Amino acid sequence: MNLSEIPSKEIMPGYHGKMIHSKEMTWAFWDVEEGATVPEHHHVHEQIMHVVEGTFEFTVAGKTGIYEPGDVVVIPSNIPHGGKALTPCKLMDVFCPAREEYK
Repeated sequence: MNLSEIPSKEIMPGYHGKMIHSKEMTWAFWDVEEGATVPEHHHVHEQIMHVVEGTFEFTVAGKTGIYEPGDVVVIPSNIPHGGKALTPCKLMDVFCPAREEYK
């Protein structure tokens, strides 16, 4: 497959994702609009977020940081987290187990 051929889905306002799924994982490639927020939430999935482009404010377990290209954040299962794009962003997330609701 080629990422350019995968259709983008707006999963939440301002978060446009291309998803790749295996049996146990989901790999998400996000184009995030400046100012778009993801409210604090939690899920059973382990998550690893990588900032590819832009500046993203992200809070994990009550601790807020400003993340820029090259930064990686590990979010354990069921830990509250949320964020906001301070600029247009490109992010990658890996989820385990796979995010069925993203299929």
